[in-house]
Amino acid sequence: MQAWSRRIVPVLAAFAALVCVQTGAVRAEVVVVERAMPAPIVEVVPTAPGVGYAWVPGHWVWRGGAWFWVRGHYVTGAVPAMPAPIVEVVPARPSPGHYWVKGHYGWEGGRWTWHSGVWIR
Repeated sequence: MQAWSRRIVPVLAAFAALVCVQTGAVRAEVVVVERAMPAPIVEVVPTAPGVGYAWVPGHWVWRGGAWFWVRGHYVTGAVPAMPAPIVEVVPARPSPGHYWVKGHYGWEGGRWTWHSGVWIR
């Protein structure tokens, strides 16, 4: 490789990168139209039916194409606090007719289960 080409190649690569950034060629934008989860419903926690019962707080879950409120209720055994939501990377919107349903936890089988976010048409 000649001396002048060793100097010019890095300059040309930097110029190409600058042009791509300036023109937006490198920039990808994700459009998210969300079917937002409603605000939590305030529930009055009734007295436990007996010793050894724990309260599962009411929460929203996505079922049958809509948000559904699962009322708080007592179960036997311990109920850990609902974990913090998992931060999801939202993939590109498949079409203008799709909307995003974010991931969320639901109480299932005696534990909190994560339902990943999904694009719905």
